Amino acid sequence: MRHLLQGAALLALAAALVACGDKPSPSNVQAPGADKRAGTAVLETGAALLQDKPPIEALNAYLDGFHFYSGRMDAQMEAHHYCAVLNDEVIQCVIFDGNQKSAKLMGVEYIVSERLFNTLPDAEKALWHSHVHEVKSGQLIAPGIPQAAEHALMKKLVGTYGKTFHTWHTDQQKELPLGTPQLMMGFTADGQANAAMVEERDRRFGVQSAEKRKNREDIAAPSIAPGADAWQKGQAVQLADPTATPHAHAPAGAAR
Repeated sequence: MRHLLQGAALLALAAALVACGDKPSPSNVQAPGADKRAGTAVLETGAALLQDKPPIEALNAYLDGFHFYSGRMDAQMEAHHYCAVLNDEVIQCVIFDGNQKSAKLMGVEYIVSERLFNTLPDAEKALWHSHVHEVKSGQLIAPGIPQAAEHALMKKLVGTYGKTFHTWHTDQQKELPLGTPQLMMGFTADGQANAAMVEERDRRFGVQSAEKRKNREDIAAPSIAPGADAWQKGQAVQLADPTATPHAHAPAGAAR
């Protein structure tokens, strides 16, 4: 993951030049509640003008990909990642269910280098997933930036590992963030991700995952470190939900 910061800088520059707003991905649900009153709008505008927001401003990389619930391969959804590079080996991302102002904060993902991943205890490693297939398959994209910049970023990400929890399950049409956060995983082989879901995303962004796969053939696929993607060995970790909130999922083809 060396020189990841340089790749992220290129991404941030490109993102400033090419907006993603012309490729709208709306939120899956409408949150209940009264419309904003005039006073609320004034406070919001004042905060936007007067308050500094360094942690938010650091979110300068936009990635779009797919997750599934650990232990539930059929429970799949699109995830919009807005990421900040903390250093050359750690990235933190907030995940939304769309890329519009109405998007719901769906969860978080932490990304680390293989070196850092290998320092983790075995039980901790079971919570993390690899990014090799996501990158090599073309399923993970950085919308709105030049191909060269995206290629450089994917070359940095291919050997990293992610730990992801979703807190608001709008993919299940839940209007509020109910129940316990759920551990998410990434795909590791062809045929796992719902083809209709990927095709619909590609259509919306005007991209083709198959072309991105071909463009990334020169990116070396590192061996996956032992302990990652534990679900493949029958260790599908998931959090119990004491609220008894159901986490049943609609057919994957209906996911966005």
